[in-house]
Amino acid sequence: MLKKILAVSLAASLTAPAALASELVVYTARAEHLVKPIVEKYEQKTGTKVKLIVDRNAGALMERLRAEGSNTPADVLLVVDGGNLWQAVQMDLLRPVDSNVLKTNIPYHLRDPENKWFGLSVRARTIFYNPEKVKPAELSTYADLADPKWKGRLCLRDAASVYTKSLVATMIANLGETETQRILEGWKNNLAVNTFPKDDDVLKAIDAGRCDVGITNTYYYGRMLDKNPALKVKPFFANQQEHGTHVNVSGGGITKHSRNPAEARKFLEWLSGSEAQNLFVDENREYPANPKIAPHGTIAAWGKFKQDIINVSVAGSNQKKAIMLMNKVGYDKAPSK
Repeated sequence: MLKKILAVSLAASLTAPAALASELVVYTARAEHLVKPIVEKYEQKTGTKVKLIVDRNAGALMERLRAEGSNTPADVLLVVDGGNLWQAVQMDLLRPVDSNVLKTNIPYHLRDPENKWFGLSVRARTIFYNPEKVKPAELSTYADLADPKWKGRLCLRDAASVYTKSLVATMIANLGETETQRILEGWKNNLAVNTFPKDDDVLKAIDAGRCDVGITNTYYYGRMLDKNPALKVKPFFANQQEHGTHVNVSGGGITKHSRNPAEARKFLEWLSGSEAQNLFVDENREYPANPKIAPHGTIAAWGKFKQDIINVSVAGSNQKKAIMLMNKVGYDKAPSK
């Protein structure tokens, strides 16, 4: 009788793997429509059930994770921007991940120095211009946009944006505080209008002729171009003769108190591979973090560019200095006419 029971149990385990599959809980600040197709594909391939908890406010999501402590159900945290990922480490929310797959797939400058998080998609923050008013030969660096020749011609996103903070934080690391302050003062003096709350607004202003040049993330442009191929805006990759164009990431790590760290590691490894990388970049017009993966045709058409390979964690470590400098120069207000 005992042998019969054991045989039935063994047969059940072999014929119903889905019922015994692992489960993962993923906290994400990324838009659900971007993450859900990737999660569903992972579920189909592995039989692992993935529960998504979405909060677009990364700060609030990380505070929730910290408040839950060892009682958290979360296994994986996915957020955007190196500054947010750096903050997650400072809040002791993530654990180191020992994975040769992740270290092979994700370049060093796109991951935490202690391997507590890994970039999963890349966004370049670069210069955009109206080709009817600006020739590419007139463009060169972020610093050059502080030159008086751009007075009344520049549009920027506001200082409250984490993307703005990260760009300025990286400039501080590359150029020092004194030079970065000089550039910020020049940008402010060259503003055509007050800064905007969204990258889309900057691109629309360039297209409408309210300004001639601006700085935004490439994926906003890619999505806008999909809807309006006649957009009078083109990208220019900044600082190609210097450090390279500033890049940032969306990324993720395994939570400190994950109850299923082995499955969480497998999930992150899969996200760094070809199938998931293509899902990431095709849906949101981002660049793959894995350099072996080709970008979507729309953004590949803009040409290859040199990335600034400073570790993106400086976006967090220098963020307070960046905020201080922008406040000091009154970054958001265009000069009175």
